[in-house]
Amino acid sequence: MIGRPVIFSSSWNNKVMGVQLSFQLLVAVITTVLVITTLFMSREIKLQEIGKKTQLNSLSSCNFFSGKWVFDNQSRPLYNGSNCSFISFLDDGMACQNYGRKDVNYLYWKWQPHDCDLPRFNATEMLEKLRNKRLVYVGDSLNRNQWVSMVCMLESSIHTHLKHVHFNGSLVTLKAIEYNATIDFYWAPLLVESNCDDAWHHRVKDRVMRVDSIEKHARFWEDANVLVFNSYLWWRLDLTVLRGSFESTDAKFEQLGMLRTYELGLQTWADWLDTHVNRTKTRVFFVSMSPTHSRGEEWGKAEGDNCYNETEPISNAKYWESESDPGMMRLVEAAIKKLNERSGIKADLLNITQLSEYRKEAHPSIYRKHWDPLTKEQLANPSSYADCTHWCLPGVPDVWNHFLYVYLLYL
Repeated sequence: MIGRPVIFSSSWNNKVMGVQLSFQLLVAVITTVLVITTLFMSREIKLQEIGKKTQLNSLSSCNFFSGKWVFDNQSRPLYNGSNCSFISFLDDGMACQNYGRKDVNYLYWKWQPHDCDLPRFNATEMLEKLRNKRLVYVGDSLNRNQWVSMVCMLESSIHTHLKHVHFNGSLVTLKAIEYNATIDFYWAPLLVESNCDDAWHHRVKDRVMRVDSIEKHARFWEDANVLVFNSYLWWRLDLTVLRGSFESTDAKFEQLGMLRTYELGLQTWADWLDTHVNRTKTRVFFVSMSPTHSRGEEWGKAEGDNCYNETEPISNAKYWESESDPGMMRLVEAAIKKLNERSGIKADLLNITQLSEYRKEAHPSIYRKHWDPLTKEQLANPSSYADCTHWCLPGVPDVWNHFLYVYLLYL
């Protein structure tokens, strides 16, 4: 039996046509939105790329180390020193507020280069850059000061249960497990072998060094991806050069003068890098001399005064203290230049000296741990036991690490 034909009314046909038109309109709208979105995103990506290229060009031509300190209580400090577990765990005088310092303005100074703006420090980006890599700071207590600064700058982006600290003699290791990143400090105040190499017992009266021997130390850092060296203050005292080993009965001792001895030590350091560094894997940095504000008469105070009771930076842009040795600086610059030009090693000098010269108020002064009981004479004259060498944290070393961040992520 043949069924009756279905007859659609005109109103039904109009509804169908309306749905079709609505669907086509919807498709057209979606297509238009997608096209506009794609064009907008492409434009944004292009603008970002242009912005990055512009920023990169700006940073590439910028002298980061020429600028001024600007008071900034909005973006500084970069971390809370009281909350940094590494300051509490390893502190011997960097957590100045924990030792009674009341004035806090030293926390709020930002370094502003004359030629450019530094990209804002991003701890997560830094950790991503260090993923599956090893960063090692090698040097004296000022380099340790910088290492603690770095781990405090990164700590907020490392989950508590995903970090591990390990001590192995002169080597201290922070492992950021989530990133498989290692940030180390290795104690080697003269870089080459010496009788001051014990990280915990290095206060010796007569300092002796093997100026041509570095392997004892270098085996602890030879697999690093990023090496940050410093060595300066320990060379400022009388050093005896040992020809031979410490165990030898016929070893010879020499006095060569500070600059010549320093030059030989840098040569040994550079020769080791030339022989052992993987040019495609490793970046090398050398941090220039850190000033010691021990002569207040050089910034207008009475003779015998120092950084004690100082609360403001030096405003004289030409200030340079007499204890910062330009001759030593030139030797470091020559060694870095040779590594780049003749050895093909990517090495950079972090020239932190001038900018740190201005910060006479940023040292621990008397607000630190005292290893020996203070005498009545010292208590009567606080400037006599003020530490004008190291730096409070948060503080000046954060800027040194900010430079390192820019070099690693942008240059």
